[in-house]
Amino acid sequence: MELFGYNISRKVAEKEKTKKISPIPKNDDVGGITVSTTATGGYFGQYVDMEGTTSDSEHDLILKYREAARQPECDSAVSDIVDAAIASADKSAPVELSMDELDMPNNIKKEILEEFNKVLELYKFNMRSSDIFRDWYVDGRCYFHIIIDEANPKRGILELRPIEPLSLQKVKEVKKTTDPKTKVEYEEIVNEYYIYSEKFHQKHATNHKIGGVKIAKDAIIFSNSGITDPTRKRIVSHLHKAIKLVNQLRMMEDSLVVYRVSRAPERRIFYIDVGNLPKNKAEEYIQNVVSKYRNKLVYDASTGEITDDRKHMSMLEDFYLPRREGGRGTEIDTLAGGENLGQIEDVVFFQKKLYRALNVPLGRLEEEASYAFGRATEVSRDEVKFQRFVDRLRKKFSSIFMDALRTQLILKGIIKKVEWPEIAESINIDFIEDNYFSELKEYEIMKERLEMASSFQDLVGKYYSVKWLRANILRQSDEDIDRMNKEIEEEIKSGILKAPDEDDM
Repeated sequence: MELFGYNISRKVAEKEKTKKISPIPKNDDVGGITVSTTATGGYFGQYVDMEGTTSDSEHDLILKYREAARQPECDSAVSDIVDAAIASADKSAPVELSMDELDMPNNIKKEILEEFNKVLELYKFNMRSSDIFRDWYVDGRCYFHIIIDEANPKRGILELRPIEPLSLQKVKEVKKTTDPKTKVEYEEIVNEYYIYSEKFHQKHATNHKIGGVKIAKDAIIFSNSGITDPTRKRIVSHLHKAIKLVNQLRMMEDSLVVYRVSRAPERRIFYIDVGNLPKNKAEEYIQNVVSKYRNKLVYDASTGEITDDRKHMSMLEDFYLPRREGGRGTEIDTLAGGENLGQIEDVVFFQKKLYRALNVPLGRLEEEASYAFGRATEVSRDEVKFQRFVDRLRKKFSSIFMDALRTQLILKGIIKKVEWPEIAESINIDFIEDNYFSELKEYEIMKERLEMASSFQDLVGKYYSVKWLRANILRQSDEDIDRMNKEIEEEIKSGILKAPDEDDM
């Protein structure tokens, strides 16, 4: 099939019959390399020069994101986000397909659900859900290669193979045309594809072009963060705004260690009696004493270790001063160490600022902070904002399921390509919430509703009706009210319940 195969060229019949002319380029798919072609089309051959600034900068940004995610505070914040987005489910998948709004026969819905479960198996989402989401969040993008049986495409997707983002680059061939009437130049995308090469992320030590394999756009599942740089030409990660803070926090922590090491111990001043030695001889004598007893410790910021090549046990950064004949002779004095070594307000400031940049509540930074179970009144405003942020991440991440499901349904002939846009609007990807905390929340809400209903009991029959109480306080729908009434009648007839008094009705 040309739709999901590896052929880069398109049939004329597959192109849109109506050309949409606009001087404004499309901005729904940023990133990659844009190549201008002539009106008759361009040919790139087997090799594409990937040494442009766009490619390098995107790759460098991904490496910066991964390095930033290794910082302990940043890693902890990212773990909180991943744990909130992907709830742990015992044997079931963390996501489900909701088709309540889909107006199609039940047999078609059943087939769609079966193929969705097949997609989850291809992703191995039950086991790798947290890893996939974390990689997507840190890198700001993720790629999967759709592998099919070209001889029999109706078998569907055989494998969804993850692709290293550093090894893939998107290329867009555009044709620039000038409108003869308005003289306005506009761009038209004539071809889009990906180039895969393991050499993209390597530093280009030579000037030769890098060869790669062309892969059709429809053969790649691509999901990004939806965030772009100020120029709107590159996709960036959610960690982009935290890179500066991570570097500042690392620098502050390293300087704090250096300060503690240098200021914590007591320093000593050695007044060395040099007698009547000439100046040069006196300086040489002092240097011999210093080289014999002095030991300078060095702090390695990359490893966090204190290194000492001399391996001598001696004082740290002592002072050696000469004293002439007639003085008090050789003397050793002591300088007190630093007294404000416990002040880390600056480090805490950058830690809090980092958490704010990542939209993680500051309460999660406190080690001794307790968690309130269930009570809605105890949920902080930051936690509510954090949950909304996680919901936005889930919605953006769901594109990997929708794209794979679309391909699977079209390949197997369950739906047609033109039917997918309408189907996509009627189905949703639901992420499973944490069962324990969800139950606690529901129980607490139900408890509050019952307590409020009890307080309204004396007003029922005077100002409020029973139906209004059940609909507005207990939040029961008409279907729930009818079902409850029938169940109550059946239980009264069977003797399970006692018939209520008229005053209680």
